[in-house]
Amino acid sequence: MSTKNKILDAAESLFADKGFNGTSLREITSQAEVNLAAVNYHFGSKKELIKAVMSRYMNELSPRLESALTQICEKESPSLIEVFSAFIDPLLSLNEFKVNGTSNFLQLLGRGYTDSQGFLRWFLTTQYPGVIDNFIIAVQKAYPELSAEEMFWRLHFTMGTVVFTMSSSDALIDIAMSDFERELQISDVIRNVIPYVAAGVGAPMPVAPKS
Repeated sequence: MSTKNKILDAAESLFADKGFNGTSLREITSQAEVNLAAVNYHFGSKKELIKAVMSRYMNELSPRLESALTQICEKESPSLIEVFSAFIDPLLSLNEFKVNGTSNFLQLLGRGYTDSQGFLRWFLTTQYPGVIDNFIIAVQKAYPELSAEEMFWRLHFTMGTVVFTMSSSDALIDIAMSDFERELQISDVIRNVIPYVAAGVGAPMPVAPKS
């Protein structure tokens, strides 16, 4: 394995487990068994390393997700269930890219929000705009009455739900087995959360209070 990939693998593991803020370059170099100069040579900074870790997944995910969302956008009146279900196969394909790839990616994505990594959100939206643009178009087609402001809030709440669910997926899978004798995988967790977030985004518009 190349030095660069050793660094990326170590960083990914530590970032998913301890968060971006909670992981030091010293810990990464120790786990990768390289020196700090190697990190600086290949990435230049911790921020660039974070971007590189996410890019490995996004470069695999983005084309598939764009394609799936484009198909939804081409429908005359897609449902919100269809919009969110478009994420399932592209996300699960990450397991073919890497062992536990789906779970790892969603944990990393969640860390980007819980650790307040604003630069990472900017990077993802500017480097992979087709995903965001097609998703917004698909939601607008499914619920054309939704205002831009209301869409902002609902998608923000959706991200919070998804981040919490995915960051707790291992615990949720254990609870499902313990309490309901259900043996679930990450794909089941994703399919369970979709009707919930679709219903939230599709809730009736709030009525303005009378003055």
